[in-house]
Amino acid sequence: MSENHPTVTFECEIQARLRDVNLGGHVDNVEAIRVLDEARLLFLRFAEVAGSGTGLLGRLPDGVVELVGSQRVDYHAEMRFVPFQPFLVRMWVSHVGRTSVTVSSELRVGEDHPPAVVSETAIVLWDAGTNESWPISEEVRADLAAYAGEPVTLRERPSR
Repeated sequence: MSENHPTVTFECEIQARLRDVNLGGHVDNVEAIRVLDEARLLFLRFAEVAGSGTGLLGRLPDGVVELVGSQRVDYHAEMRFVPFQPFLVRMWVSHVGRTSVTVSSELRVGEDHPPAVVSETAIVLWDAGTNESWPISEEVRADLAAYAGEPVTLRERPSR
């Protein structure tokens, strides 16, 4: 567990698939992103929120969708396919802006393993009716706060 994660996190299991494995015998980086994407959908749409019962983004108005604005991923360990062993994902909200939310993630291959992948994904809330970003309402902001914590620790980028 990262020292930065909050007390309340969303945790889920995503089943590994044979198609996730590349010719080198390990989980391909594209498939690791797929696992994180699937877990993020579960987090944003189905995580338990007091008073809402519909997930973190359950109180979005009709026509407002979430779009990935940016994603940063650090790979820390090889992920090998193990039959019937799911990937373990932990997520929390590390920033809420005016029209976007950042989700921090840790992906493990087992409970006793450190994160194999850590990531930070900025999600822009987009109003398809107006073709503009949607300002986060106080109700949605309160739901997001239930899983608030510090950003996941990512590697420093080399200076340019």
